[in-house]
Amino acid sequence: MRGKSAFGVRVLTTTALLATISAILMYLDFALPIFPPFIKMDFSEVPGLLATIAIGPHSGIMVELVKNLLNLPHTSTGGIGELASFAIGCSLVVPAGVFFRKSSTKTGTALALLAGVASMTATAAVANYYVLIPLYSRFVPMDNILAIYKEINPYADTVPKMIATSIVPFNIIKGTAVSVISFALYRRLSRVLGER
Repeated sequence: MRGKSAFGVRVLTTTALLATISAILMYLDFALPIFPPFIKMDFSEVPGLLATIAIGPHSGIMVELVKNLLNLPHTSTGGIGELASFAIGCSLVVPAGVFFRKSSTKTGTALALLAGVASMTATAAVANYYVLIPLYSRFVPMDNILAIYKEINPYADTVPKMIATSIVPFNIIKGTAVSVISFALYRRLSRVLGER
């Protein structure tokens, strides 16, 4: 009983610590010059991916949830951005973490990276097309949204082109960076986080 209790406390403590780090990293965002200025890069999914690898998908999901709940009081998007961040974050950390937990060989790591990035990119594209852009367009006219994207890329004159030229490449870049950093960190921190 004590062993199970100690394990449960450790899992809870590790998840809470990683969620706190994730929330802090969410504030350390920055724009990339090849994308519109409101599409920000951050590494707040790294702790969620570490949690999934070290503990399991439930821990990674909790890190993503707590991170976004902590950011909610400071939101400028009415919660839309946080909802998107949660869905897109989970779509990266769960598949990538699960694949890596099954096999941490070079091949397994490559498959984990591909699974996470593909899932994140697809989720971001679908969420933006069907949910996020339509919701934002209630507050900002669609022509204005397209104009912002067209300043960076004149080709982005429709919503599908906007998603294909900005949302998709951004999530490929972010998902790859987060995954590579997470897998490298896990190999160094596995003893601290707990062996799988």
